[in-house]
Amino acid sequence: MIGSIFALVLMLVSLPGYGQTGPFAQLIGSWAGSGTIKLAQGGSERIRCKANYDFVSETSVQLRLVCASDSYKFDLIGSMQTHGGAITGNWTEATRNVAGSITGKVTGSQIYVGTSGALTAGLTLSVAGGRQSVSLRSQGTSIQSVSITMTRT
Repeated sequence: MIGSIFALVLMLVSLPGYGQTGPFAQLIGSWAGSGTIKLAQGGSERIRCKANYDFVSETSVQLRLVCASDSYKFDLIGSMQTHGGAITGNWTEATRNVAGSITGKVTGSQIYVGTSGALTAGLTLSVAGGRQSVSLRSQGTSIQSVSITMTRT
C-alpha cells in the first residue's frame, strides 16, 4: 500500500515533453528524484525514485515507476487518460499485489487527483522552472504525507 502512494504521486507529475501534444506530453521520458515520507507515527524517511512515461496517444500515457527508501521498495505500472481536462486512470503495485483507480483534473500547470481502491489519498502537483513539486496526503495508512521533487534524466 505504501508503494502505491508514491507511485500514484509520481504517475501524475507533469514536466516538459519531447514533441508530443496533448495534456500528458510533458510527462514523456525518463525521470529521477527524491523526497521525504512523513510517517503517521512520527519521523520521516528519504525516498529515491525512477520513472519512465510512455506516450500512447494525445490523451493517454503509461507509466513504470520504481522507488526505494531504507524501509520500502515498490514497482508500479499505471495508465492515465484525459477527456476535457478530467483525468481517469488505473494503477497496480506489483510487489504488494494492490490496485486502484484515480480521478481528477488538470488546471493549468497543476494536477489535482484523488485515489480509490487499495488507497485513499489526495494529491496536488505543481510545475515551475523545469521541476515538479508533488504533495500527497493519505488517509488510513502508515504514511501521513509525501513530498517529492523530480527532474528529467
